[in-house]
Amino acid sequence: MIIHLPPFWIAGLNVIACLVLQTGIAWGVTQIRANRFRPDAWLYRKREWERNGHLYEDLFLIRKWKTLLPDGAAWFKKGFAKKRLNERSAEYYRRFGMETCRGELAHWLQIACAPLFFLWNPAWAGWAVASFLLLANFPCLLAQRYNRIRLASSRMCRR
Repeated sequence: MIIHLPPFWIAGLNVIACLVLQTGIAWGVTQIRANRFRPDAWLYRKREWERNGHLYEDLFLIRKWKTLLPDGAAWFKKGFAKKRLNERSAEYYRRFGMETCRGELAHWLQIACAPLFFLWNPAWAGWAVASFLLLANFPCLLAQRYNRIRLASSRMCRR
């Protein structure tokens, strides 16, 4: 802990920092042009170990809970809702795939902010906040990857 604060201020700062970072990063990522997100780029491409999405179905039972996740893109003017497919065109599917990349990047960046919390938290609290950030963002990461893999395997995307 580099910055020493009373416990009450630490707790408040943690809540405010989480809210500001989560929403700030999400908003910032919505400002990046959609064509900058390529599903075949290194971060987003499908991996062999994902087994065409079956890993997410078998290990994480994603079909049972992914509909319960909030769609944060709807909170922003430039957001692209990904809760459900709204069209059945190849262009829409391509855009949806790019938007899953945008969502994935936002969640990775939100997790990457965890070390900041060690600046004003004792180690145990820093780890608690880091765990929270991981647990809050990991299901969303899984859903973005799973949806992108499923989209890529659909007939519309291959046209």
